[in-house]
Amino acid sequence: MIEFGHLSHAGLRRELNEDTYYGDADLGLWLVADGMGGHDSGEVASALARDTIVREVRAGRSLEEAIRQADEEILRQSRRRQQGMPMGTTVVAARVQPSGRFEIAWVGDSRAYLWDGRLRQVSSDHSYVQELIDRGKLTPEQARSHPQRNVVTKALGVGEPGLLEVETVAGELRPGMQVLLCSDGLTEDVDDASIARVLAQKDISAQEGVDHLVAAALDGGGSDNITVVLLRRT
Repeated sequence: MIEFGHLSHAGLRRELNEDTYYGDADLGLWLVADGMGGHDSGEVASALARDTIVREVRAGRSLEEAIRQADEEILRQSRRRQQGMPMGTTVVAARVQPSGRFEIAWVGDSRAYLWDGRLRQVSSDHSYVQELIDRGKLTPEQARSHPQRNVVTKALGVGEPGLLEVETVAGELRPGMQVLLCSDGLTEDVDDASIARVLAQKDISAQEGVDHLVAAALDGGGSDNITVVLLRRT
């Protein structure tokens, strides 16, 4: 059985919340999408991504196929709108089978973490600063305050049709393990150690864990839209 909690908040510095999310234990699908603030109508792109992925997964498509379809749908809508820059969004999504087998897929810098007694980031940011970290030019600590830390290198709706690269990981979600999906509004203002302290608490519900994490991001400055989805296998 999967217990989950979810919450999205505009943050303290933005009037519009361009994030969206979805959670359905019966379908076994959860996701977070972060509309790109530097692009036109990021909130439209994130909603399109959500709706398309849900529809495609319901139709029997794999998570990777569903995300590719979402990319193509956003590109089609952008062409129809013909307004300024194309709209785009990041996405991170998880599917969990009744057996406990899970798959996580992502594009951009929205993240997936796994808790199994310790916190592990299982996604890898598609971002400029992550490329610098991978090349040894920057430490993760330096990346947190880098002026270009919000520049993503991959997103839905901003590339050539059919060329989107979707990364995936898979594993087994055993009882007591947790999956955290979040937009960068959480990780911008809450470090991994603080996230781990919340997920380590065994006497709170998944929703209470989500509420604590969003509150921590607001206490840390609320510099961006904040969206958190937390699921745990009971």
